[in-house]
Amino acid sequence: MGNRMKLYGFNNLTKSLSFNIYDVCYAKTEREQKNYIDYIDEQYNSERLTSIMTNLTSMIGANVISVSKQDYDPQGASVTFLIAEDAIVGSRGRDIAAHLDKSHVTVHTYPEYHPETSIATFRVDIDVSTCGEITPLSTLDYLIGSFDSDIITMDYRVRGFTRDVDGKKLFIDHDITSIQDYIDRDTLLRYDAIDINVYQANMFHTQMLIKEIDLQNYLFNTDVYELAPGRRLEITDSLRREMIEIFSGRNVY
Repeated sequence: MGNRMKLYGFNNLTKSLSFNIYDVCYAKTEREQKNYIDYIDEQYNSERLTSIMTNLTSMIGANVISVSKQDYDPQGASVTFLIAEDAIVGSRGRDIAAHLDKSHVTVHTYPEYHPETSIATFRVDIDVSTCGEITPLSTLDYLIGSFDSDIITMDYRVRGFTRDVDGKKLFIDHDITSIQDYIDRDTLLRYDAIDINVYQANMFHTQMLIKEIDLQNYLFNTDVYELAPGRRLEITDSLRREMIEIFSGRNVY
């Protein structure tokens, strides 16, 4: 955040980041589709997600008050962190004895597949809501790198107001033009990105779609050279269609 501004009282701005990623894969047979779901469930189970979110909270300078995690049957996982900008006041066994502020981090996974198209999709939803000076935008490169991200949708909103020592209302406490400003340039070069920003309401939206498809990276338990050239083009086209529809949020084809 750089130099801290002098405030009257405490900073009660709420900053919310919603981060959704999609990983798309081609799994030819019903068995391969099931194996893909099993693979994703193992790779991104609640323990792995907890580790990723622990690193995230450390990066934004927050303290973890409590963690709730759950793996689901037949698939998927969820993790919820209650976090605070200040240290924990006290605890009693596994029960927290102090409720310091209203910050939290949640992550949910949704692996699924469509048997007719042989396209499998893994979706991850992450929500970070913080109070005070903490901002989650600095974690975007880490989040993008922690998952195989083909399509990314991000929403950032700053709510409420605080006051400086002269009593002037502050409706945002940091400069921002676009969410893209907080993403590494090398990362941005790999994606097509669009913005929809409402500056008057401190609302920022960015969508990103991977530019290049290396087919081998999208085949589950299949070598690209096992496929005829025409079949490779068909699969690549199916993958791109799926990505475009998810990216645009409508049934294009």
